[in-house]
Amino acid sequence: MVLAARPGAGSEQGALPALRHSASLIVLRDGAAGLEVLMLRRAERAGDQNSGAAVFPGGHLDAEDKLACGLCNGLDDARASVLLGVESGGLDYWIAAIRECFEEAGVLLAVDQRGEWVDLAALGDPTVRAMRRELHAGRADFTALCRQHGWRLATDRLHYFSHWLTPPGRPKRFDTRFLLTTAPPAQPASADDTESAALMWLAPGEALQRGLKLMTVTEETLRTLAAWRSVDEALAYAATPRVVTRTMPRLGTGAAGMRPVLPTHWAYAEIGRLDPDGRGDVGIELVPGRAVRLSPRIVRITADNGSVMTGPGTNSYFVGAPGGPCALIDPGPDEPAHVQALLAAAPGPITRILVTHTHKDHSPAAQAMRAATGAPLFGRVADHPEWQDASFKPDTVLAHGERIALGDGCTLRVVHTPGHASNHLCYLFEEERLLFTGDHLMQGSTVVINPPDGDMQAYLQSLRGLLDLDLEWLAPGHGFLMDRPHEVVTKTVAHRLQREARVVDALRTSGGGDIDALLPLVYADVPTRMYPVAARSLRAHLFKLRADGRADEALGRWSLRA
Repeated sequence: MVLAARPGAGSEQGALPALRHSASLIVLRDGAAGLEVLMLRRAERAGDQNSGAAVFPGGHLDAEDKLACGLCNGLDDARASVLLGVESGGLDYWIAAIRECFEEAGVLLAVDQRGEWVDLAALGDPTVRAMRRELHAGRADFTALCRQHGWRLATDRLHYFSHWLTPPGRPKRFDTRFLLTTAPPAQPASADDTESAALMWLAPGEALQRGLKLMTVTEETLRTLAAWRSVDEALAYAATPRVVTRTMPRLGTGAAGMRPVLPTHWAYAEIGRLDPDGRGDVGIELVPGRAVRLSPRIVRITADNGSVMTGPGTNSYFVGAPGGPCALIDPGPDEPAHVQALLAAAPGPITRILVTHTHKDHSPAAQAMRAATGAPLFGRVADHPEWQDASFKPDTVLAHGERIALGDGCTLRVVHTPGHASNHLCYLFEEERLLFTGDHLMQGSTVVINPPDGDMQAYLQSLRGLLDLDLEWLAPGHGFLMDRPHEVVTKTVAHRLQREARVVDALRTSGGGDIDALLPLVYADVPTRMYPVAARSLRAHLFKLRADGRADEALGRWSLRA
């Protein structure tokens, strides 16, 4: 059996590289065609993981940066530290950003004794370049230079924008705060010919299209900047009080090789579980037939049945104590290649076949797996036959709360979760606080509730019931492992209630109508090609509203109850 990844082993990898605290400055101006951002191309250097990349000015914090705190306008260390969420030293990031921008790009965010922008041109280019060389070489002190010329740092004109960490697994890791500001007038930027090989003023969209070497943080920042048409729009966003969350990509591997993965990627949480040290060998694609070890007791195999309804394909899971027999959860579609993949991936003798529900992408392979292994079938039969796998007949009908012992330290608890299907079951792996969700919760989309077997009211009640369980992980029938399960449940409930509110609003504003008339009002955010599927959930919402005493139906026409 070939496993796609092994669980993370931090003790084997040793300590991660120490984080280097850094600051970067996003300098903006209004160009002829709209917003432009100052970027520099890093000089080529051996051993530099970002050599030749196009970046924003910035660099490490120096111990001497705090000496300039008394030269800062409109911002003290206490306030800066609160903004950054640190106990102290927050103002050092503003000072470092200004210092690094001056060293690397020749742009100085400082004012003179009159409160006017510093006029560097009056000093002459040779003098300014000499200052920058001395600072870069460590032969000059930035604080002393500011005092000598009577400069005060314009920290009040820099706004906290974002916070990024380099992924684990990189030889150098940076903890970087990004600040945003507008360019001072009459300060032409110039490269320092040491750290920066060239400088560019570019529209964010142009920077994304020019084929520049871009780090993930730079690329994502440019995407954000591209939404604004002017400096004023960008500053208005940056100056608005908000919580800045830390973003740390993780390294994963796909068809194109190893690459950083952002928190918005489906595989992000799973990578963190399997590879906390950043080896980068965890897959970012669900490859049909590939066995992925999610823990010493869990192996996942994905069927090759991806579609608009099944996402990347249906997941089957083996669960069992290492070296012992195992249970198979959701054998999936009855396709010979998938059945052979399951038989090849089984980490031990298969002694039970468990089904979450009997929709045709989850249970049909149960008969083939039973024939091959002799394992009995466990699950329930749906109340209504529509859309169900009629071949599934459980040897044991499972009840809510029942526990299934699979070996030492390996116990499943049955959780009856009707809604998507009347016979839907989830299985709680108690020792790992992990819930196998079937289709009760999916990654990347909401599930279809299709009456008569599907029931929206029951679905919402089943979702809320999960909030009482002690959970850390969700293992969905479609998608990667999901963390923060209670947050996922809460958001899913909120989404359903928001959709219900749209149904009520559509009934009110239109005066009522049939499902075809209500669909474009309730699902205006959904492509029309998905309307046949959306119609099923719309019908479920309407049935719930009727059960709640809020809607009526007569001859196919729905209306709000008076």
